[in-house]
Parts: sequence; structure tokens; C-alpha cells
Amino acid sequence: MKVEVKFGGLGGQGIITMGFILANAAALYDGKEAVFTQDYSAEARGGASTSEVIISDERIDYPHVQKADYLVLMSMSAYRDYVHKLKGDGVLIVDSDLVKLPDEKRKVYGIPATKLAEELGNPIVANIIMLGFFAGVTKIIKPDSLMAAIKDRVPKRFWELNEKAFAEGLQYAEKNL
Repeated sequence: MKVEVKFGGLGGQGIITMGFILANAAALYDGKEAVFTQDYSAEARGGASTSEVIISDERIDYPHVQKADYLVLMSMSAYRDYVHKLKGDGVLIVDSDLVKLPDEKRKVYGIPATKLAEELGNPIVANIIMLGFFAGVTKIIKPDSLMAAIKDRVPKRFWELNEKAFAEGLQYAEKNL
């Protein structure tokens, strides 16, 4: 098993954090091989941001996504910039309020992650909602592994908020798939 995942959006949306958490969950808690790379523009907020994760049962010999099995997007500019990286039979996972797709032939799953985060009282956890949704859609990493990796990444005072956000995304996937 080898899965290539590319996350894309804007600086400040937690795109790098999503990739970091996914890679750590795979490597530290699911016992898989994983590599993580990141790229972002010079702007701290609002510029292009992307991260890539490759997960495999075997050694990974090249650290960059060549053709993504899953493309997770949180902005229209990310769609325009990265859709060419998605395999023909790959899956798009998008923030449905922020990414309005043209006539897309591939499988698409959408969640209003930013809106749901605002309803939770903190728009900064939209990425964690998206990660929960990703877990529910793909089933490639155990939700418990992802939650453990989230707790490794965020300060303890934000654990409860992030647990709620992750559960929100996971439940959305369960209800809408």
C-alpha cells in the first residue's frame, strides 16, 4: 500500500499542520512509513501553502508527491495550482464553501470546514475539521492515531477544542458519505 496526499490552501489555514499531523499519525501511531514535505510563499498569511504526505507499508524512496491519490483543498487558488497533481482516478476533498469546482469528472467530497469551525467558535480549527473529514473519507489512518498526533502538535489548553473539531469532521463524513 502506498498513498500520496497533497494538501493545498492559503497561509494561515493550517495546511502545513495538516500534513505534519497526518505524517506523524502514520509513522508514530499506525506503524507505517511516511514522509512529509512543505512549501509556502513568502507571505505569512494569504500566500500559497502546500504540504505533501506519502504513506506506505514499504520504504519510501522519493519524498515528493508525483500524482496524488487524494488532493485536499481549502482555496480556489490551490485548486488551480494543484489539480494537475491529482491522479485521473484520484479523489478531491474540498472546503465546499471556499472551493467552487467547475465540472469535475473525478470523485469529490466536500465539507464546509471553515463554516463549521466558526460555529465551534474558532475558525482556526477548520484544518482539524478537514483532517477529521479526510479520516472519515479515506480510512487510511485510524482516527485514534490522528487524534494522538493532534495532541502531540497542539498545546494542551487547545486539546478539547481540537477534539471537538476532529469529531465534527469525522461525523460529517459518516453522515454524508
